[in-house]
Amino acid sequence: MSSISIVGLGNMARALAGRALAGGNAVEIIGRDLARTKEVAAASGGAAVGTAGNAPAGDIVVLAVPYAGAAAVVSEYGDALLGKVIIDITNPVSPDFKGLITPDGSSAAQEIAKAAPAGAQVVKAFNTLYSHVVAAGPVDGRRLDVFIAGDDAQAKARVSAFIESLGMRPLDTGDLPMARTLENAGLLMLGLVANSVKHTDFSLGVSILN
Repeated sequence: MSSISIVGLGNMARALAGRALAGGNAVEIIGRDLARTKEVAAASGGAAVGTAGNAPAGDIVVLAVPYAGAAAVVSEYGDALLGKVIIDITNPVSPDFKGLITPDGSSAAQEIAKAAPAGAQVVKAFNTLYSHVVAAGPVDGRRLDVFIAGDDAQAKARVSAFIESLGMRPLDTGDLPMARTLENAGLLMLGLVANSVKHTDFSLGVSILN
């Protein structure tokens, strides 16, 4: 199993921590508010409490923070992230939910990769899943699909193994620039909620017909 550090204290951090622990992974929760960090760790059922600013203990570091602050978090850790895989789960949507706020031709994952040390690998994952859907897990025996993108094959293999430990199915979409397409898929989900589905009890997935 994997050793995971989750940076963030929101709903997605809580959902991933619970599923990761249930899958046999070692989990560390890191947040700036120590009291809330302890609360999230306790609610997860056995996660360790990390200290903001200290080097993450996990080999895989999940950035469960808003996109606006994600690159700054990576910059703060600097060389403490050498050799680690960084999972970017963010959706860099505009305040009106009608577009992306990343530079043209780039993605949140690519911008975060620019802030990371050369020895760290960024992989996009989990951005097309709502936190309560992650927490609920498989529905009617069907695993949730997790789309991933990244430039390093070994890093993607490590993330895929982690995803499988959660009872989910990893689907590799290609190199890191594909993260922009995945972030547009996150935007698509918001459009579905606003215009047709009208709720968030769904996920995007692939049905293979042969």
